[in-house]
Amino acid sequence: MTTQIGRLNTLRVVKEKDFGVYLDADELGEVLLPKRYVPKDLRVDQEVEVFIYLDSDDKLIATTDMPKAQVGEFAALTAIAVNQVGAFFDWGLPKDLLVPFSQQKNRVEEGETHLLFIYLDNITNRIVATTRVDALLNREEAPYKVGDKVSIIIGDKTNIGFKCVIDNRFWGVLFFDDAFRQLRKGEKTTGFIKQMREDGKIDLSLQEVGYKKVRNILDDVLDYLDSHGGESPLTDKASPEAIYAVFKVSKATYKKALGALYKDKKILLTKEKITKI
Repeated sequence: MTTQIGRLNTLRVVKEKDFGVYLDADELGEVLLPKRYVPKDLRVDQEVEVFIYLDSDDKLIATTDMPKAQVGEFAALTAIAVNQVGAFFDWGLPKDLLVPFSQQKNRVEEGETHLLFIYLDNITNRIVATTRVDALLNREEAPYKVGDKVSIIIGDKTNIGFKCVIDNRFWGVLFFDDAFRQLRKGEKTTGFIKQMREDGKIDLSLQEVGYKKVRNILDDVLDYLDSHGGESPLTDKASPEAIYAVFKVSKATYKKALGALYKDKKILLTKEKITKI
């Protein structure tokens, strides 16, 4: 497999030095893994997983530290410096990630958090990023159906909800009604396809859609009652925050679950508590 700059690679040790070990990086030649990153007992001919990038002297270097995102991925990062070259973002490595002015959708200021796409400049082999992400998404027809489980990155907050990146390929929207817990920009989490609109837009949910999401917590509610003496103060009047803290679902889903259990005569409901029958 070809060694990739800006990605994790599993490479073989070819020689040891006092200041580190050299790794066989295929067509890139031998790349140094500095001593401070060398795992204990690593020896020649053994393999190690490393991230390859250019150091401050523009020389290839390996590290066992993992950046917040790799080449080909989206991430929400915070700008820690701005100069005449562009904006520099903290991505978890000693050398900060550059977003040149030409790759800024809007001028970046120090301290701001932006959604970025990280890529490799094929001319310089430097890892850089862009905030011009719209053109990089929705470049094909979305293959999803309602209920599909997807990976999402929380993006900008709008007047209707949160823009989200789905599987590093598509834009989606998580409406406020479906964002039943506190979210932060850049958070990576699991979502579910709630609706595929005729105009190609995608609605998301943080929990499984339809009655399946209700059915999945029925046993959780009964188990919780069993472990708390058959009673619980978490009625349908409880706060969304209290419900999410215990069951990791929205208040609407929880209320439907209680309704199903009450209908099946498995619980009694009062204003003060729930009691298992």
